[in-house]
Amino acid sequence: QVQLVESGGGLVQPGGSLRLSCAASGFTFSSYTMGWYRQAPGKERELVATISVIGSITNYADTVKGRFTISRDNAKNTIYLQMNSLKPEDTAVYYCARRRNGVSDSWGQGTQVTVSS
Repeated sequence: QVQLVESGGGLVQPGGSLRLSCAASGFTFSSYTMGWYRQAPGKERELVATISVIGSITNYADTVKGRFTISRDNAKNTIYLQMNSLKPEDTAVYYCARRRNGVSDSWGQGTQVTVSS
């Protein structure tokens, strides 16, 4: 079965950095576009970034463009989200997702990111 396991979340001060990882199993990872989402308390889930099957095409939400970088390692069945210049408004649970035809069909359990001094 499809499994997506996020890690790397935590507490960081404003201006700091974190790198999230998502380990995938149970499907042919290199055949799927992947994405990162986030959901803050009381808000809808937001698509943060997506990456194509070989990593040549990436897209970002305007709120994170220039600060976050999505990448993937198909040999390790893993995607990453490097987050720099973090702001308090980046505080959320971050989820990775498998995508097909522009729709996410499988999700991880999420990892909490808290940006606070």
